[in-house]
Amino acid sequence: MSNSFQIIGGEHRGRKFNFPDAPGLRPTPNRVRETLFNWIQFDSNNKVFLDLFAGSGALSFEALSRGAKQVLGVEKDLSAFQNLEKNQKLLKSDKIHFIHQDALSFLAQKTAQPVDFILLDPPFHKNILEKALKQLSEGGFIATSSKIYIESEFEITLEFLLEKISQKIKINKQKHSGQVHYCLIEVL
Repeated sequence: MSNSFQIIGGEHRGRKFNFPDAPGLRPTPNRVRETLFNWIQFDSNNKVFLDLFAGSGALSFEALSRGAKQVLGVEKDLSAFQNLEKNQKLLKSDKIHFIHQDALSFLAQKTAQPVDFILLDPPFHKNILEKALKQLSEGGFIATSSKIYIESEFEITLEFLLEKISQKIKINKQKHSGQVHYCLIEVL
């Protein structure tokens, strides 16, 4: 297992984690992760994060390292999930948990409690992003001041978001790096 990523900042800065080969698994690149956490550095401490397509865990572990109150990651690939649990045990933290489930099935269960940050990095070219956004909006996962980070293979537009999300929203920040487009939106 030669795949690895390193935590960029916070309590676990410099810590390396391995992850398995799995179909569609592509950890958020360091530069993109650093940009995201620079964007939210003053808003993320002591907040609840939901990482819907946890994959390697790069975003989940970075959020934990930077002071998240709680991180819940959802991952359907069994080998990726088992690896996430192994890495969580290495940190000996009760602030991060992973669920072995398909993200859309998880969202279909709805929730009574909205979360502060949603990390949304679904597999590309499978039209999962559209479904996930709609379920997040309808399932009670987002509320005023919730923020959603999105990675996609295309540029996210406000028109695209308004078709999926019933709440009032705005795009706070947006960039792209190589083939990855990413943005941070806020529920108003």
